Amino acid sequence: MTGGGLLIAGTTSDAGKSVVTAGICRWLARGGVKVAPFKAQNMSLNSFVTREGAEIGRAQAMQAAAAGVEPSALMNPVLLKPGGDRSSQVVLLGRPVGEMSARGYFGDPGVPPSPGGARRAGRREDLLETVTDCLAELRRTHDAVICEGAGSPAEINLRRTDIVNMGLARAARLPVVVVGDIDRGGVFASLFGTTALLAPGDQALVAGYLVNKFRGDVTLLEPGLEMLRGLTGRPVLGVLPYAHGLGIDEEDGLRLSLRGGVRESAVAPPHGRDVLRVAVVPVPLMSNFTDVDALAAEPGVVVRFTDRPEELADADLAVVPGTRGTVRALAWLRERGLAGALARRAAEGRPVLGICGGFQLLGERIEDEVESRAGTVDGLGLLPVRVRFEAEKTLARPVGEALGERVEGYEIHHGVAEVAGGDEPFLDGCRTGSVWGTHWHGSLESDGFRRAFLRRVAADAGRAFVPAPDTSFAALREEQLDRLGDLVEEHADTAALLRLIEGGAPEGLPFVPPGAP
Repeated sequence: MTGGGLLIAGTTSDAGKSVVTAGICRWLARGGVKVAPFKAQNMSLNSFVTREGAEIGRAQAMQAAAAGVEPSALMNPVLLKPGGDRSSQVVLLGRPVGEMSARGYFGDPGVPPSPGGARRAGRREDLLETVTDCLAELRRTHDAVICEGAGSPAEINLRRTDIVNMGLARAARLPVVVVGDIDRGGVFASLFGTTALLAPGDQALVAGYLVNKFRGDVTLLEPGLEMLRGLTGRPVLGVLPYAHGLGIDEEDGLRLSLRGGVRESAVAPPHGRDVLRVAVVPVPLMSNFTDVDALAAEPGVVVRFTDRPEELADADLAVVPGTRGTVRALAWLRERGLAGALARRAAEGRPVLGICGGFQLLGERIEDEVESRAGTVDGLGLLPVRVRFEAEKTLARPVGEALGERVEGYEIHHGVAEVAGGDEPFLDGCRTGSVWGTHWHGSLESDGFRRAFLRRVAADAGRAFVPAPDTSFAALREEQLDRLGDLVEEHADTAALLRLIEGGAPEGLPFVPPGAP
């Protein structure tokens, strides 16, 4: 196999494209195939920094881990980071090039350019050439590239400017497998309707379907699978069962912010007498909330996302995660009474951890002429820190030491922190009393440091909590990725998938009317 390819599309967002792509990458890698993931255009506030200092979607970094390769900017050439309801920061080949409205990004000639050249970067012709060049380079250096689509390929309002679904498939002659989430209901209508809304040239590349998140006896589904094949002329290449507790990186925090923003982790029994309760504040434009995944992996640690002041007050540790809107998050915390709850925790000596944007808003003052353009704003005043936003974004992979343990992390921020005191330095940030702040994402994935930090938190909270001595977050993540590979290997037609990857979509696939208007 040389330079094979496959595009995993979905009937909707959250149909399972990311995990199916990761599962196929892991299955191929275990079989000795040199495979890489690819997503031409990603919209996500969860991002990662490669060793070369490029920013990409965190889902693509997870998929690279599944493939056993080092993540690179080639795997996610266009990243859109929402900064509000109508605008996003455009990150091109790992570097931010400016802010742009949705209309401007998709080439509306009436939208004026924004600073930093984002208008030029947003032209479809330029972007399509960029993403196809990146894909071609990956195909040249790998046996196979498994591409992930975005949203649905049947978003007919966006087809003219599409570079991530059928636009990419047509340009690179990629066979397409469409994933449908049966747990949502209506999977047959979704798969059929997605195909029937595509133009003939797009339909010619749709080679089959995968049903995802199935619960129950698959034999009950088989009559429907056969009818779908009869209606479309395309086979269902597998029915993947619903898998609990995968904990694989999600692309965004939208679902966590719905209806109060509550999500609970599965909890293993504690190693000591007590559990440790962690409350994570789902701030607006929350980014890299995956920082708390390593806490949730610890036996006896209960992680809960909540926007209720009483639940924040009751927790043993409060975490304020990153955000793409620090000033907006500050106002939101004050409006909901959460700022007061954090201040009371600090006054009582109860632990608070701020990460990146969460660290910034815990400080005394923020000068922002870049992100919100709000000028000078008072922070919560819980840490002796002043933050000034710079146009140049910091993208780094720092290594250091804290609490006597080696720590690795990554930084993604425009704010530059000036630390003027504190009880002790903390990962280029500081600690004052029981309040900790750092710009470093991913630090809690360092096992020794995480255990040392939790021991301090437990002591401050008065809990008889003891971190388990042998929890390895990296090993747990590998187990999860292997489970994804198992799902594909055991429940998909892997021979058919290999034929598509090596030979492309078969000739003569029937047209399903009416097609795109």
